[in-house]
Parts: sequence; C-alpha cells; structure tokens
Amino acid sequence: MIKQNLNIQIDAVITWVDGSDTEWQKKINTYSQTKIDFKKKKESVRYNSIGEIDIAIRSIIKFASFIKNIYLVTDNQKPENFEDLQQIALEKQINLTLVDHKVIFKGYEKYLPCFNSCSIGSVLYRIPNLSEHFIIFNDDTFLMRETKPSDFFINKEPIIRGQWKDFYENQSLRKFYHKMLSFLGKKKKKGGFKTLQQTSAKLAGTKKYVRRFHTPVPVRRLTLENFFKTNNVLESNIKHRFRNNTQFIVSSLSEHLEIKNNSYHYKNNAQLTYFRSYKYHFMVVFKLFLFSKNKKKLFMTFQCLEMAEDKTIDYVFTWINKKLN
Repeated sequence: MIKQNLNIQIDAVITWVDGSDTEWQKKINTYSQTKIDFKKKKESVRYNSIGEIDIAIRSIIKFASFIKNIYLVTDNQKPENFEDLQQIALEKQINLTLVDHKVIFKGYEKYLPCFNSCSIGSVLYRIPNLSEHFIIFNDDTFLMRETKPSDFFINKEPIIRGQWKDFYENQSLRKFYHKMLSFLGKKKKKGGFKTLQQTSAKLAGTKKYVRRFHTPVPVRRLTLENFFKTNNVLESNIKHRFRNNTQFIVSSLSEHLEIKNNSYHYKNNAQLTYFRSYKYHFMVVFKLFLFSKNKKKLFMTFQCLEMAEDKTIDYVFTWINKKLN
C-alpha cells in the first residue's frame, strides 16, 4: 500500500474565452484566414459559452475545498458573475484570480493575441506565484463529487489517467488501413488531438504514449520549468496563433516527462462521465442517473453542450445546480 503525503498546496488553472464578446470576435476574425460567422452555431461552436465557466469554478469550490488558488486565464475578459464567484470562493478560503494572456506571454508579446489552446497551455506554468502542484481544468469539465488531494497527487507525484497506446507508426492495422486509402486515392485526415499527444510523448522521450482521458490534469510546475530550461522548444510552440499540427500539448508533455522520470501514478479508470452527443434526450438523462449511482466517478465533461436541444440543456443545468447548491 502506498503511503501518502498530502501536506502540499495545490492550485487550479482554467483557460476560458467568452466567444460572445463582440470585441473578441472582431479580434479573431482580424487574424483568422477563414472568417467565422458567429451568427451560425456550427461555425462558432468552439468558442460558444452558455455559462459553463461558472459551473466549472463552482464545482471546484464545492468539491475541491483543498484548492488554495483558482487562476482563470483569459484574453482581457471576465465572466459576468466573477465577483460573486470570488465571494463564494473566499468563503471557502480559496482565492479566485484573473490572469491575462499578457502576463503569461511576458517576453513573447509579439505572439499575442493568441487563439490557440496549445500555445496558451504551454505558458500556464508561468503564472506568477503558481504553486508547485497545480491542476489544469478545461472550462467544460466539472467536479461532481467530493475530491481530495490524493485523487490528483500521491506522495507529491501526479496521477495520470489514460490508456497506453502505440504510436501510429507502430500500429500495424492502422498502417494497412492508410495504405488502402492511398491505393484508393483517398487522402488521410489531418492529425488531431491524438497526434498532438503523441508529439508530446516523443518530445519527452517515451516509447509509447498515454492517450489521456478528458479529465483534469495534475502538473508539477518544476517539471516544466526544468524541461524548458534545457530544451529550446517553448517559443516554437507558442508562436502559432491558431492550432498547428506540429505542436505539443503541455499537459501531455508534462505527463510523459513524469513517466520518463518514473515519478507518476497510473490509473486506467477515468472516473469520468463524458458527454459528446446529445441527440437523444433520454440517453443524457440515463447517463446522469448512472453517474449518481456510481460513487467512484468524480468528473463530468460536456463537450459542445450548446449544440443540445433547449430541454436537454435545461435538464443538465437543473441536475448540476442541485449538486452544487
């Protein structure tokens, strides 16, 4: 049995953008080669917000009371209810602080404005006064049960949640499939999130990679600081205002650096309920019911919830608010 040392300070970091901000919309369309029509839901879905950030912050305050600071990283933006959230956090002795992109891009301001989560994520470790141990949250991932430090760190080492996978070039069946596509004259798809994870793992020097789940990622700041001191790759990653297939993901890089150093704890149980499709209302209701019954699950992710029908969104928000109130 692993003896746990929980005497550590832990912060939370969330990146967020308010896609409904008309000034921000003008800004991104100034730099984007493909202009976004924000009146069309399908075009703007990556940037839409229906109040998830409030839920993400409230869920940390409610279910991770051990957190010392919550840093919300934005591009000169602030959630409408930010002051109220600050007060709720203070009641639990948690500091909720806004961090502007200009702060974490200090010395690299020429790459601002930035609309690329890979680039922004690469400099999160530069937040002033950030604790050695911190957890990266997406704004669509929520805590929905009580958590403790040992759900993220054991003996001060991060827990990595995911599945071990071979790199694409070592997957025989995949190689055969792409040969067939080439034979048929079909183009293979551009690299996506899995490709970026593999790039991160190779940069760390591992022989396989952990395809991580859509859960919060525990990180040690010095792991990244020390890596970037001896590897001149930071600037080449943050120079991209929009996602580029050559980039690495800092959360995956951090995890694989810990794997390389054997300073991690592995879990193949996501403890997650993940929503990506909202086609059938009854399935959403059923998955929420299953989460309630499975006491081992801690996390919940709603990807593109704004694409659901109104009755489904209302049901989800009502269910969540009952949990948080």
